[in-house]
Amino acid sequence: MNYKLQSRIQLKKERLHEYYKAESKILNSQSYTLGSKTLTRADLKEVQKMIEKLENEIASLETYGNKKRRVRRVIPMD
Repeated sequence: MNYKLQSRIQLKKERLHEYYKAESKILNSQSYTLGSKTLTRADLKEVQKMIEKLENEIASLETYGNKKRRVRRVIPMD
């Protein structure tokens, strides 16, 4: 793997880790109150959708160039 590809994978893994932490915080408490202010965390469905997208992108990048390609010849017959 080249350096650019490795750095993209690492960046996406770090971002995925942050989304895992956000998901955990949302699951523990969707909203909370500090003094007179009530704060609501991000939408759980959106965070989970992004987690799935990042996991798929990472898997795709990690298998990039590892797939065997087949070439077949086809001879049309009358």
